Amino acid sequence: MPVDRMVDLSGRQLRRLPLHICSFRELVKLYLSNNNLTQLPPELEQLQNLQILALDFNNFRALPLAVCTLKQLCILYLGNNKLCSLPLELRLLQNLRTLWIESNCLQQLPDVVCELSLLKTLHAGSNALRTLPTRLRGLRELRSIWLSGNLLAEFPPVLLHMPSLEVIDVDRNSIRFFPSLAHMHSLKLVIYDHNPCRNAPKVAKGVRRVGRWSEESPEPHQKAFPYAEADQPPPLLPLFFY
Repeated sequence: MPVDRMVDLSGRQLRRLPLHICSFRELVKLYLSNNNLTQLPPELEQLQNLQILALDFNNFRALPLAVCTLKQLCILYLGNNKLCSLPLELRLLQNLRTLWIESNCLQQLPDVVCELSLLKTLHAGSNALRTLPTRLRGLRELRSIWLSGNLLAEFPPVLLHMPSLEVIDVDRNSIRFFPSLAHMHSLKLVIYDHNPCRNAPKVAKGVRRVGRWSEESPEPHQKAFPYAEADQPPPLLPLFFY
């Protein structure tokens, strides 16, 4: 058993998890990132003290159910795999605080995510999400949500009903209009760059905006010359001689 109760097997080109790892019952952190894993042995469930599990940058098409038996997990890295869904058994991870599911094949946010009641941080960028489920508002502990690089055509309405959010990232989507976020008094940062929007989201004083017409580049007035939309100079005013 490692003295620091951590095992890091990242980048070893593993196709299988060595079974003897599952005998380290006091293990707290297990890093298996950047391998060629497609499955995990059932014996993984013996690691009931595990709090951090990194499975990102592998070839998982489905989340091994043994992962869902690790009820002390606080942080779960599943990014950069080939996941199209998540199993209902994920709801058993009621201590989960941080979930990374970015860069997968998700076309919708799995409903089971909405049952992770203590979740504080959700990374779901670089998928194919078009909407978010209304049940997401039930995650009262959620503080940051990262949704960059999806297919959102509008700002997800459910986020307007989540006043505890501190960070919202919708960079690199297809959002054309942003509603006011000024009522979200816990908000600290909103990232909305690389959207075809015609306005910046209005925010309360002290909130940092990252995107077009942010603090460094003020939003244009509604009555600006129409030529400005095409990045052309406004027409010259006529000169009058007396």
